[in-house]
Amino acid sequence: MLIRTGGDGFQHPLSSDITPREAYFSRRLWLTALAASGVAWAGREAFAQGSARPNRLAALPGQRSAVDGATSAEKLTSYQDVTQYNNFYEFGTSKSDPAARADSLKPGPWTVQVEGLVNKPGTFDLDALLKLAPMEERIYRLRCVEGWSMVIPWVGYSLSALIKRVEPQGSAKYVEFVTLADPKQMPGLRSRVLDWPYTEGLRLDEALHPLSLLAFGLYGEVLPNQNGAPVRLVVPWKYGFKSAKSIVKIRFTERQPKTAWNEAAPQEYGFYSNVNPQVAHPRWSQASERRIGEEGGLFAKRRPTLMFNGYEKQVGQLYAGMDLSKFY
Repeated sequence: MLIRTGGDGFQHPLSSDITPREAYFSRRLWLTALAASGVAWAGREAFAQGSARPNRLAALPGQRSAVDGATSAEKLTSYQDVTQYNNFYEFGTSKSDPAARADSLKPGPWTVQVEGLVNKPGTFDLDALLKLAPMEERIYRLRCVEGWSMVIPWVGYSLSALIKRVEPQGSAKYVEFVTLADPKQMPGLRSRVLDWPYTEGLRLDEALHPLSLLAFGLYGEVLPNQNGAPVRLVVPWKYGFKSAKSIVKIRFTERQPKTAWNEAAPQEYGFYSNVNPQVAHPRWSQASERRIGEEGGLFAKRRPTLMFNGYEKQVGQLYAGMDLSKFY
């Protein structure tokens, strides 16, 4: 659990303080339902039928992606692990809180407002976003700053499709993402862990990179509430907290935007937040990681953390000449 301590920083848990992953899975698997027609979402009132897994969400298939780095031969993290062990502080700081509490989220109707330094600002409803580009399946590694990782088959399309649609102006250098902050739907907002709403940002060239994903689903289904429904960002070469969930606004700016974690603890969380095993978090090493779902649980053998989370070939050129110990 992460808590603010007198305004001077944060208190992170020791591994021994975290409830083991296996303990979470004795709880009832919670999923909401979504009725879908093609890729258009009509509401979350009916479960998909005929599945070997009870209470399966509506299908959201994606074609196999041709983007370099968007496929992987690694073993996928189980759907149960992906949906029951995650961070979404708007519903609480425990890894089990999102799955236990996110049934209060109403992911439809939904709109995303695009504003700032663009020639074609506007508001996109969910149907419009879903039809903007063909859905693809992207198998990405997700590396969390706490030292755990997953391999997840996301469904969505490159964020660049939306960016090109709204035509950024020449002065636009950054993209800011603002997420939903509704206390009626999100009980975690009553805490002071962060200043709400949760905000994140990318440099424009990072946002335009083909691997930057606007995600609407995982495992061939629509996103569960606890994973950021109905639309979220996934940036696979950065730590997981850069991937804003339940996005309601995208703003194009000339100046670097403030981000939630950088504002809360700038000495620990930089704007770039690229996975770099050579730069330790102030209170723990980032040199190795634990893959969720592997035998041994909390005591599973750790693996070396890869530079840029293993995507150095695809994205390393974005940071040529930069001091990555300074721009962390």
